[in-house]
Amino acid sequence: MAEPYYITTAIHYPNGKPHIGHAYETIAADVMARYQRLQGRDVRFQTGTDEHGLKMLQKAREMNISAQELSDQMTGHFKDLFDHLDISYDRFIRTTEDVHHRASEAIWQAMMANGDLYKGRYEGWYSVRDEAFYEAAELIEGEKGEKLSPHNTPVEWTVEESWFFKLSRYQEPLLALYKSEPRFIQPEARRNEVLRFVEGGLRDLSISRSSLDWGVKVPGDEGHVMYVWVDALTNYLTGLGFPEQTEHMARYWPAAMHLIGKDIVRFHAVYWPAFLMSAGLALPKQVFGHGFLLNRGQKESKSLGNVTDPVALAEQFGVDVLRYFLMREIVFGQDGSYSPEAIVTRANAELANSFGNLVQRVTSFIQKNCDGAVTAAAPPLQNDRDLATRVRVAAGGELPRCFDKLAFSNGIEAWMQAVFACNQYVDDQAPWALRKTDPERMKRVLTTLCGCLRDLTIAIQPVIPRSAAAILDSLCVPAHSRTFAALNSAPLLMEMAEVSDPKPAFPRLQLAENT
Repeated sequence: MAEPYYITTAIHYPNGKPHIGHAYETIAADVMARYQRLQGRDVRFQTGTDEHGLKMLQKAREMNISAQELSDQMTGHFKDLFDHLDISYDRFIRTTEDVHHRASEAIWQAMMANGDLYKGRYEGWYSVRDEAFYEAAELIEGEKGEKLSPHNTPVEWTVEESWFFKLSRYQEPLLALYKSEPRFIQPEARRNEVLRFVEGGLRDLSISRSSLDWGVKVPGDEGHVMYVWVDALTNYLTGLGFPEQTEHMARYWPAAMHLIGKDIVRFHAVYWPAFLMSAGLALPKQVFGHGFLLNRGQKESKSLGNVTDPVALAEQFGVDVLRYFLMREIVFGQDGSYSPEAIVTRANAELANSFGNLVQRVTSFIQKNCDGAVTAAAPPLQNDRDLATRVRVAAGGELPRCFDKLAFSNGIEAWMQAVFACNQYVDDQAPWALRKTDPERMKRVLTTLCGCLRDLTIAIQPVIPRSAAAILDSLCVPAHSRTFAALNSAPLLMEMAEVSDPKPAFPRLQLAENT
C-alpha cells in the first residue's frame, strides 16, 4: 500500500483578483495530485487564501470596506477560478477561520513552551507588499535612489514593540537538515540560495505586530497580532485538524510537498522548519519553489497594463488547452513565458494536429467502417509490437518518472514522441487501404492503435482531465481501468476494441484579430 501523499500550494493573498500566476501554481499542484491518485496513493490536496496582514487592511481602507468584507469578496474569486480550472482540491482553507486561529495559537504556545519566544523592540526595514523583514545588506537601490527589497518592492523603516522568535538558535539544526535531506529544497538553485542565506548567519525574527489588529491575536498579549507568516504557514497544519490529534494529522502529516513560488522559499525552507522544530512537530518532506510566469517575457503589473485574467484565458482557449500549455511549454522550476500566440501554436501543433487528430482518425474510422467494434484475428507483426512497446514505455514509464520529479515538460515530451510514432504508424499501415486489400490486417492495426490510445490517454489524464475522460469514454475504457496500475498490467496488444460516439477532442484554435 503506497503511503499517503499530502500536497499544498501557497495560500494566495486575496488583496485583488487572482492572476495567471495563481492559476499556474495551482494547476501544477493539481496535476501532481491527480497523478499521485492515479498511482494509487491516498492524496490530500490543500489550497486556500491568506487573508491577514497589513496589505489586506490597507486595501480594505482604500475600498472603504472592512478587511473581512474584502476577504470574503476576493476569496470568492479564487474559489471560482479553481472550480473553473478543474482544480481537485480536498480542502480550501481560509486564515480567517476560527479553527485556523486556534491552530496558530497552539503552535505559538508550543514555541513559547520551548523557550523560543521573547518580547523586545523591533527596528528595521519592512516591506508591506512582501510582508517581510529585510536586513540592510539585502536592500537594493531604486531608480530614484529609494531603498527597495531584493524583490524590488518598497520598504519602510519600522519601529515597534514586538515578540521575537529565536531563529538564531536554529542555524545549525537547519544546516544539518539541508545536509541530511538534500532534496528537502528543490530545485537545486533554490537549495543553494537558501544554503547561502543560512550559512551567512540567522538573526532572531520579529513575529508580531502591535501597529495593527487584523490577524491572529497573540495568546496572552492581545495588543499584538502574529506576524502574517507565522499565521500563514500554520495553515498546512490547520487543514489537517491541528492541534487535535486527528486521523488526518496522523495520516497526512508531514506533508509530502509544499509547492510554492520561488519568492517565498525562505519563509518555507528557513522559518517554517525552524517553527516546526521548536514546536516539536515533524518537518515536511520537500519544499519546491517554482519559477515566475511571464507575459511575453515580462512580469505582469497593473502599471504595464499586461495583467491577464486567467478565467478569460481559459474561456478563450479552453481549460485543458491552458493546463496543457502551462505544463508543456515551461520547464517547471524555471521562469517561463506565455502569450496567446504561443498557446495557439502549441495547442494546434500537438493537441489538435497530433493527439486529437490521431484519436479522431482511429475512432471515427472504426465507427464508420466497423460498426464501432473490431476484433483482431490476424497475429501481430513486429511493427505492431514495437509501437505498442514504445507507447507503453512512454506512457507507463517515462512520463511517470518525469512527473515524480515535477519535470512535467519532459514527461509530456516523451508522451508526445509516442503520439508522433502512432501517427507515423497510421500513415505507414494505411488502414483505409487495408480495408480493401487485407481486412484482417486492418483489424489488427486498429486494435493496436486503440491499445496505444488507451495508454496515452490514461497517462495524460492529470494534465487534461476533462478531455482525457471524454476520450476514454469514447474508447469504452471502464472507470476502474484508468489508473497507471491498470495501464501497466493491461495486455500490450488489444484483441478487441470498441468505440462509442467519437467526437473531435481538440478543435484547431485561431487568434482573435485584436489579440
